[in-house]
Amino acid sequence: MKYFASWIVLCIINQLQCTLSLAHDTFTEELLIKPLFGNQVYAHFNFATVWNVEPENENYRHTNLFPRALAEIVESLNVQELHISLTSGLWRYETWGYPVIDAAPGAEVWAWFKPHTKNVPGNWQLLTNSLSGLLCASFNFVDHKNTISPEFSFRPRGVVDWPSVNNSFVRYASLPREIVCTENLTPFKKLLPCGSKAGLASLLNSGHIHNTKYHSIGLHLRQVCQTESCDAIALELQLAVSLVYDYALLGTKDWSFKNLFGQGLHGKCPLASNSSIYVDLSSRAWHNFGIFPEPNKIETSIRGGQVSDYAVYSIPRYFLNVHAKYDASFELSINIPPPLHANQYLTGYGQQRGGIVTEIYNNHWNSLTVILLQNIAWFVPVYLHTLNVVSNGQVITPTVLRYGPGGQRKKPYYIEVVLKLPPRSVTTVSIDFDYVFLEWQEYPPDANHGFYIGSAVVSSFLPLAKNYTGLPQDSSTVFGSFNASRSGYLVQIRTENMVITLPTPDFSMPYNVICLACTVVALAFGPLHNITTKRLILKKKNEEKLIKRLKNRLVEKFWKKEKEE
Repeated sequence: MKYFASWIVLCIINQLQCTLSLAHDTFTEELLIKPLFGNQVYAHFNFATVWNVEPENENYRHTNLFPRALAEIVESLNVQELHISLTSGLWRYETWGYPVIDAAPGAEVWAWFKPHTKNVPGNWQLLTNSLSGLLCASFNFVDHKNTISPEFSFRPRGVVDWPSVNNSFVRYASLPREIVCTENLTPFKKLLPCGSKAGLASLLNSGHIHNTKYHSIGLHLRQVCQTESCDAIALELQLAVSLVYDYALLGTKDWSFKNLFGQGLHGKCPLASNSSIYVDLSSRAWHNFGIFPEPNKIETSIRGGQVSDYAVYSIPRYFLNVHAKYDASFELSINIPPPLHANQYLTGYGQQRGGIVTEIYNNHWNSLTVILLQNIAWFVPVYLHTLNVVSNGQVITPTVLRYGPGGQRKKPYYIEVVLKLPPRSVTTVSIDFDYVFLEWQEYPPDANHGFYIGSAVVSSFLPLAKNYTGLPQDSSTVFGSFNASRSGYLVQIRTENMVITLPTPDFSMPYNVICLACTVVALAFGPLHNITTKRLILKKKNEEKLIKRLKNRLVEKFWKKEKEE
């Protein structure tokens, strides 16, 4: 009886400890709606969960608002940071400005592992396979053939206690051909505390989301400080959905929750400590519109020289449908391009040699330092001696250059260049490559469609927040970006994917050869089979004449008929 009582007391203490640890979870949900230049409207969902747990305590299995499936992966594989994106479409920086969270077309994943991780390549392989099952995506195709370890482009976004950053603990890979569909959205919504039953997540209707010009879902995990003194560490999970709707597809410029998401909002998530909707009113300078119902308040944000007004709605417990009505008599088209944007394309002709060109536009009145990262597949062998950087007709020398030679069927080519762009310039970075022949089993079923090369990543710190809506590094909410002026603003730009056509054999010839060979074999095998398997039996020849045989048959039929009567 004494042991039983002790066991009860231990269970109660353990339950109290778990309850106290779970009580520190906080969850916020936000929606930002921003009209864009070019007759588009941008909707960004931001779901942030902060779990005040010490990462070294290894109690990741006792979760409340934090998804346990992800917590177990992070714990078992020593993941320090994790960033995932699944995107369909291309973000147009030159007309839309900068998104809240940037993402490359297709699938993209990069992660930092803790310094005491012994087998980083093995943990990376297990991580991608686990994420493939968690998000129902093709991350299991990420391996050593398309993975690199950048030195400058991807730095830790969260809190680290490392004396120095070692890029041997970071891994980056992309799958530019990945298709994003409802199979990815359904498990994504299951990671939210309220799922898709309540709150802003109920607006994520797959039928309307995948009918957009651009849609992207993202998962970002990092460690943050619990207090200003940073004497304790918390785990932050940010789930984001970015959508760009075209007015031509909507049929009207007057948008509402009904025509954007297919339904109104039926209250907030009961587990959320903050549920808000923000509508950017800055575009009223060229499109006059009114929003209904009246917002709770108008928030003015001054950030890096950029002044923006936001209509703020606190999500009530009852039904809410925000809609905008445009004034057709007032319309002024003014496109102000952002300070930095880039493009990427292929050069060359024929099936022997080609080139990759990246154009970086610096529209700022001062010089900018940028980092260009390219992860080039192993079947596109590039030559470092052909690397050429030209800005406004003048050849410039890179400040820092990192090059990792690739190997056929072993690893990709890695190029990372640090450049100082002159003010108001267009800088072209080009490199040549050769076309190679692949083994016939390495071609996809639609080999003539071509092979995809992932987008280049351009990183820089901007001195001004012009057309900038990104979240600050010390905050994970949209409201935290209001009046958040900093000394610099980190931007990462992803260019277009490229499709390269490699020398492709005529796969119809094997089909024709197989059909011809099977026909010949069938025609030859049939007679041989009959000859070798059938037995020949001699039959006695009937020497009676034809007239006599006919007479006998008639007699037989006549007598048979008489007997029947």
